[in-house]
Amino acid sequence: MSGRPAGTGRAGVVGPDAVGLAPAPGRAKTARVDRSQLADFLRTRREALQPEDVGLPRGSRRRAPGLRREEVALLCDMSSDYWSRLEQARGPQPSDQLLAAMARGLRLTLAERDHLFRLAGRPAPERTGRGEHVSPGLMRVLDRLHDTPAQVMTDLGESLAQNAAATALLGDDSALTGLDRAVVHRWFAYPGSRDVYPAQDHDVRGRVFVSDLRAALARQGRGSRAAQVVESLLARSDEFTRVWAEHEVGLRHESRKRLVHPELGEMLLECQKLVDVEQSQVLLVFTATPGTPDDDKLRLLASLGPRPALR
Repeated sequence: MSGRPAGTGRAGVVGPDAVGLAPAPGRAKTARVDRSQLADFLRTRREALQPEDVGLPRGSRRRAPGLRREEVALLCDMSSDYWSRLEQARGPQPSDQLLAAMARGLRLTLAERDHLFRLAGRPAPERTGRGEHVSPGLMRVLDRLHDTPAQVMTDLGESLAQNAAATALLGDDSALTGLDRAVVHRWFAYPGSRDVYPAQDHDVRGRVFVSDLRAALARQGRGSRAAQVVESLLARSDEFTRVWAEHEVGLRHESRKRLVHPELGEMLLECQKLVDVEQSQVLLVFTATPGTPDDDKLRLLASLGPRPALR
Protein backbone atom coordinates (compact mmCIF):
# COMPACT_ATOMS: atom_id res chain seq x y z
CA MET A 1 0.00 0.00 0.00
CA SER A 2 1.56 3.26 -1.07
CA GLY A 3 1.35 6.51 0.86
CA ARG A 4 2.72 10.00 0.87
CA PRO A 5 5.67 10.53 3.22
CA ALA A 6 4.60 11.95 6.58
CA GLY A 7 5.43 15.60 7.00
CA THR A 8 6.42 18.14 4.41
CA GLY A 9 10.08 17.18 4.35
CA ARG A 10 12.93 18.94 6.09
CA ALA A 11 15.95 18.38 3.86
CA GLY A 12 18.98 20.23 5.16
CA VAL A 13 17.72 20.53 8.75
CA VAL A 14 20.47 18.29 10.03
CA GLY A 15 23.76 17.11 8.66
CA PRO A 16 25.52 13.75 8.89
CA ASP A 17 27.38 14.72 12.05
CA ALA A 18 24.10 15.30 13.90
CA VAL A 19 23.32 11.59 13.94
CA GLY A 20 26.79 10.13 13.52
CA LEU A 21 26.41 9.23 9.86
CA ALA A 22 29.60 8.43 7.97
CA PRO A 23 30.13 7.06 4.47
CA ALA A 24 29.94 3.28 4.36
CA PRO A 25 33.29 1.65 3.59
CA GLY A 26 33.59 0.15 0.14
CA ARG A 27 33.48 -3.62 -0.23
CA ALA A 28 36.34 -5.58 -1.62
CA LYS A 29 36.26 -6.54 -5.27
CA THR A 30 34.71 -9.87 -6.13
CA ALA A 31 37.02 -12.79 -6.86
CA ARG A 32 36.69 -15.72 -9.23
CA VAL A 33 34.04 -18.30 -8.38
CA ASP A 34 35.36 -21.73 -7.40
CA ARG A 35 32.52 -23.50 -9.20
CA SER A 36 33.53 -27.07 -8.44
CA GLN A 37 34.01 -26.44 -4.72
CA LEU A 38 30.83 -24.36 -4.56
CA ALA A 39 28.88 -27.15 -6.24
CA ASP A 40 30.31 -29.76 -3.86
CA PHE A 41 29.60 -27.63 -0.79
CA LEU A 42 25.98 -26.98 -1.81
CA ARG A 43 25.40 -30.65 -2.57
CA THR A 44 26.86 -31.90 0.71
CA ARG A 45 24.93 -29.32 2.75
CA ARG A 46 21.71 -30.24 0.94
CA GLU A 47 22.23 -33.95 1.57
CA ALA A 48 23.05 -33.32 5.24
CA LEU A 49 19.81 -31.38 5.77
CA GLN A 50 16.89 -33.64 6.71
CA PRO A 51 13.20 -32.87 6.09
CA GLU A 52 12.58 -32.76 9.83
CA ASP A 53 15.24 -30.05 10.17
CA VAL A 54 13.13 -27.61 8.14
CA GLY A 55 9.65 -28.69 9.13
CA LEU A 56 8.92 -30.83 6.07
CA PRO A 57 7.32 -34.30 6.14
CA ARG A 58 9.69 -37.13 5.24
CA GLY A 59 7.12 -39.23 3.39
CA SER A 60 7.44 -42.89 2.44
CA ARG A 61 8.95 -42.53 -1.05
CA ARG A 62 12.10 -40.57 -0.21
CA ARG A 63 15.18 -42.45 -1.40
CA ALA A 64 17.96 -39.88 -1.78
CA PRO A 65 19.75 -38.65 1.36
CA GLY A 66 18.75 -35.27 2.67
CA LEU A 67 16.50 -32.81 0.88
CA ARG A 68 15.56 -32.81 -2.77
CA ARG A 69 16.88 -30.01 -4.98
CA GLU A 70 13.44 -28.51 -5.45
CA GLU A 71 12.90 -28.45 -1.67
CA VAL A 72 16.14 -26.58 -1.02
CA ALA A 73 15.46 -24.19 -3.90
CA LEU A 74 12.11 -23.31 -2.31
CA LEU A 75 13.76 -22.69 1.05
CA CYS A 76 16.30 -20.39 -0.65
CA ASP A 77 13.70 -18.45 -2.70
CA MET A 78 15.14 -19.50 -6.06
CA SER A 79 14.13 -21.73 -8.95
CA SER A 80 15.06 -25.41 -8.88
CA ASP A 81 16.71 -24.93 -12.28
CA TYR A 82 19.05 -22.27 -10.88
CA TRP A 83 19.94 -24.50 -7.93
CA SER A 84 20.60 -27.43 -10.26
CA ARG A 85 22.97 -25.34 -12.35
CA LEU A 86 24.92 -24.33 -9.23
CA GLU A 87 25.25 -27.97 -8.15
CA GLN A 88 26.43 -28.79 -11.69
CA ALA A 89 29.20 -26.15 -11.44
CA ARG A 90 27.65 -23.84 -14.03
CA GLY A 91 25.48 -20.77 -14.09
CA PRO A 92 26.06 -17.12 -13.10
CA GLN A 93 27.82 -15.90 -10.00
CA PRO A 94 25.29 -15.62 -7.13
CA SER A 95 24.69 -12.14 -5.72
CA ASP A 96 25.28 -11.25 -2.06
CA GLN A 97 21.52 -11.18 -1.50
CA LEU A 98 21.06 -14.62 -3.00
CA LEU A 99 23.99 -16.05 -1.03
CA ALA A 100 22.46 -14.72 2.19
CA ALA A 101 19.16 -16.41 1.27
CA MET A 102 21.01 -19.65 0.55
CA ALA A 103 22.78 -19.48 3.93
CA ARG A 104 19.42 -19.13 5.69
CA GLY A 105 17.76 -21.80 3.58
CA LEU A 106 20.55 -24.31 4.23
CA ARG A 107 20.60 -23.43 7.96
CA LEU A 108 24.33 -22.68 7.81
CA THR A 109 26.43 -21.64 10.76
CA LEU A 110 28.34 -18.37 10.53
CA ALA A 111 31.54 -20.21 9.59
CA GLU A 112 29.69 -22.11 6.86
CA ARG A 113 28.08 -18.91 5.62
CA ASP A 114 31.47 -17.20 5.31
CA HIS A 115 32.82 -20.25 3.43
CA LEU A 116 29.87 -20.12 1.03
CA PHE A 117 30.52 -16.45 0.22
CA ARG A 118 34.22 -17.06 -0.41
CA LEU A 119 33.58 -20.04 -2.69
CA ALA A 120 31.21 -17.82 -4.67
CA GLY A 121 33.93 -15.19 -5.10
CA ARG A 122 32.37 -12.74 -2.67
CA PRO A 123 33.90 -11.23 0.49
CA ALA A 124 32.34 -12.70 3.59
CA PRO A 125 30.01 -10.26 5.41
CA GLU A 126 31.55 -8.48 8.37
CA ARG A 127 30.73 -10.05 11.71
CA THR A 128 29.29 -7.36 13.93
CA GLY A 129 26.90 -7.25 16.85
CA ARG A 130 24.15 -6.56 14.33
CA GLY A 131 23.95 -9.50 11.94
CA GLU A 132 21.42 -10.48 9.30
CA HIS A 133 22.33 -14.16 9.28
CA VAL A 134 19.73 -16.11 11.24
CA SER A 135 21.27 -18.85 13.38
CA PRO A 136 20.34 -22.48 12.59
CA GLY A 137 18.84 -22.82 16.08
CA LEU A 138 16.49 -19.88 15.62
CA MET A 139 15.52 -21.15 12.16
CA ARG A 140 14.72 -24.59 13.59
CA VAL A 141 12.30 -23.01 16.05
CA LEU A 142 10.68 -20.99 13.25
CA ASP A 143 10.37 -24.12 11.08
CA ARG A 144 8.29 -25.84 13.73
CA LEU A 145 5.75 -23.03 14.02
CA HIS A 146 3.46 -23.86 11.11
CA ASP A 147 0.10 -22.43 12.19
CA THR A 148 1.45 -19.74 14.50
CA PRO A 149 2.57 -16.35 13.11
CA ALA A 150 6.30 -15.98 13.77
CA GLN A 151 9.18 -13.99 12.30
CA VAL A 152 12.83 -13.19 13.00
CA MET A 153 13.70 -9.49 13.17
CA THR A 154 16.75 -7.29 13.72
CA ASP A 155 16.94 -4.61 16.41
CA LEU A 156 15.76 -2.12 13.75
CA GLY A 157 12.64 -4.14 13.06
CA GLU A 158 13.85 -5.60 9.75
CA SER A 159 12.20 -8.93 8.92
CA LEU A 160 14.83 -11.59 8.17
CA ALA A 161 12.56 -14.64 8.04
CA GLN A 162 8.78 -15.04 8.22
CA ASN A 163 6.55 -18.08 8.16
CA ALA A 164 3.39 -18.17 6.07
CA ALA A 165 1.14 -17.27 8.99
CA ALA A 166 3.22 -14.16 9.73
CA THR A 167 3.01 -12.92 6.12
CA ALA A 168 -0.76 -13.42 6.25
CA LEU A 169 -1.04 -11.46 9.50
CA LEU A 170 1.58 -8.72 9.16
CA GLY A 171 2.45 -8.57 5.45
CA ASP A 172 5.14 -10.13 3.28
CA ASP A 173 8.27 -8.04 3.86
CA SER A 174 10.57 -10.07 1.59
CA ALA A 175 10.35 -7.56 -1.29
CA LEU A 176 11.26 -4.52 0.82
CA THR A 177 14.69 -2.98 0.23
CA GLY A 178 16.92 -0.28 1.65
CA LEU A 179 15.84 1.69 4.69
CA ASP A 180 12.22 0.70 4.08
CA ARG A 181 13.05 -2.70 5.55
CA ALA A 182 13.11 -1.02 8.99
CA VAL A 183 9.64 -0.86 10.51
CA VAL A 184 10.32 2.54 12.09
CA HIS A 185 11.27 3.99 8.70
CA ARG A 186 8.08 2.70 7.09
CA TRP A 187 6.02 3.94 10.04
CA PHE A 188 6.96 7.59 9.52
CA ALA A 189 7.75 7.63 5.79
CA TYR A 190 4.65 5.69 4.69
CA PRO A 191 1.69 6.13 7.07
CA GLY A 192 -0.17 3.32 5.27
CA SER A 193 2.14 0.89 7.05
CA ARG A 194 0.33 1.72 10.30
CA ASP A 195 -2.84 -0.04 9.19
CA VAL A 196 -1.73 -3.20 11.00
CA TYR A 197 -2.55 -1.41 14.29
CA PRO A 198 -5.82 0.29 15.38
CA ALA A 199 -5.71 4.07 14.90
CA GLN A 200 -6.01 4.72 18.64
CA ASP A 201 -2.73 2.84 19.21
CA HIS A 202 -0.70 4.72 16.60
CA ASP A 203 0.75 7.37 18.91
CA VAL A 204 2.12 4.94 21.49
CA ARG A 205 3.37 2.50 18.83
CA GLY A 206 5.27 5.27 17.06
CA ARG A 207 6.89 6.43 20.30
CA VAL A 208 7.99 2.89 21.14
CA PHE A 209 9.52 2.46 17.68
CA VAL A 210 11.45 5.73 18.09
CA SER A 211 12.65 4.63 21.52
CA ASP A 212 13.90 1.38 19.96
CA LEU A 213 15.68 3.37 17.25
CA ARG A 214 17.45 5.52 19.87
CA ALA A 215 18.70 2.40 21.61
CA ALA A 216 19.88 0.89 18.31
CA LEU A 217 21.74 4.12 17.43
CA ALA A 218 23.48 4.13 20.82
CA ARG A 219 24.61 0.54 20.26
CA GLN A 220 25.61 0.85 16.60
CA GLY A 221 27.15 4.34 16.65
CA ARG A 222 28.51 6.44 13.82
CA GLY A 223 28.13 5.29 10.25
CA SER A 224 25.59 2.65 11.22
CA ARG A 225 22.35 1.67 9.58
CA ALA A 226 20.46 3.11 12.55
CA ALA A 227 22.15 6.46 11.88
CA GLN A 228 21.02 6.33 8.25
CA VAL A 229 17.43 5.72 9.34
CA VAL A 230 17.53 8.65 11.75
CA GLU A 231 18.92 11.10 9.19
CA SER A 232 16.46 9.98 6.53
CA LEU A 233 13.47 10.46 8.83
CA LEU A 234 14.67 13.80 10.19
CA ALA A 235 14.83 15.03 6.59
CA ARG A 236 11.37 13.86 5.56
CA SER A 237 9.03 13.64 8.56
CA ASP A 238 8.03 16.52 10.85
CA GLU A 239 6.23 14.02 13.08
CA PHE A 240 9.38 11.96 13.56
CA THR A 241 11.44 15.11 14.19
CA ARG A 242 9.05 16.12 16.96
CA VAL A 243 9.05 12.70 18.64
CA TRP A 244 12.82 12.31 18.25
CA ALA A 245 13.40 15.68 19.96
CA GLU A 246 11.64 14.41 23.09
CA HIS A 247 14.49 11.88 23.59
CA GLU A 248 12.34 9.18 25.16
CA VAL A 249 14.21 5.97 25.98
CA GLY A 250 13.32 2.63 27.49
CA LEU A 251 9.73 2.50 26.25
CA ARG A 252 8.61 -1.11 26.16
CA HIS A 253 6.49 -3.09 23.72
CA GLU A 254 3.43 -4.51 25.43
CA SER A 255 3.21 -8.29 25.34
CA ARG A 256 -0.48 -8.02 24.36
CA LYS A 257 -1.00 -6.31 21.02
CA ARG A 258 -4.09 -5.28 19.12
CA LEU A 259 -3.59 -6.01 15.42
CA VAL A 260 -5.90 -5.39 12.47
CA HIS A 261 -6.38 -7.67 9.47
CA PRO A 262 -8.33 -6.38 6.44
CA GLU A 263 -10.53 -9.50 6.33
CA LEU A 264 -10.55 -10.80 9.89
CA GLY A 265 -10.75 -7.48 11.68
CA GLU A 266 -9.16 -6.64 15.02
CA MET A 267 -7.39 -9.29 17.09
CA LEU A 268 -5.90 -9.22 20.58
CA LEU A 269 -2.74 -11.35 20.51
CA GLU A 270 0.09 -12.28 22.84
CA CYS A 271 3.56 -11.53 21.46
CA GLN A 272 6.32 -13.73 22.89
CA LYS A 273 10.01 -13.07 22.22
CA LEU A 274 13.02 -15.34 21.90
CA VAL A 275 16.19 -13.22 21.79
CA ASP A 276 19.50 -14.10 20.11
CA VAL A 277 21.86 -11.78 21.97
CA GLU A 278 24.92 -12.44 19.81
CA GLN A 279 23.11 -11.52 16.58
CA SER A 280 20.89 -8.77 18.05
CA GLN A 281 17.87 -10.60 16.66
CA VAL A 282 14.52 -11.60 18.11
CA LEU A 283 11.99 -14.26 17.17
CA LEU A 284 8.45 -12.91 17.61
CA VAL A 285 5.65 -15.44 18.09
CA PHE A 286 1.99 -14.36 18.07
CA THR A 287 -0.60 -16.48 19.88
CA ALA A 288 -4.15 -16.11 21.16
CA THR A 289 -5.97 -17.54 24.17
CA PRO A 290 -7.37 -20.96 23.15
CA GLY A 291 -11.11 -21.04 22.56
CA THR A 292 -11.45 -17.30 21.99
CA PRO A 293 -12.63 -15.58 18.77
CA ASP A 294 -9.07 -14.30 18.33
CA ASP A 295 -7.79 -17.88 18.33
CA ASP A 296 -10.37 -18.77 15.68
CA LYS A 297 -9.18 -15.87 13.53
CA LEU A 298 -5.56 -17.00 13.79
CA ARG A 299 -6.57 -20.44 12.53
CA LEU A 300 -8.15 -18.84 9.46
CA LEU A 301 -4.93 -17.07 8.44
CA ALA A 302 -3.55 -20.10 6.60
CA SER A 303 -6.47 -20.02 4.15
CA LEU A 304 -6.07 -16.32 3.32
CA GLY A 305 -2.57 -16.28 1.83
CA PRO A 306 0.13 -13.62 2.27
CA ARG A 307 -0.78 -10.02 2.92
CA PRO A 308 1.16 -7.48 0.80
CA ALA A 309 3.88 -5.53 2.54
CA LEU A 310 2.33 -2.50 4.26
CA ARG A 311 3.58 0.76 2.76
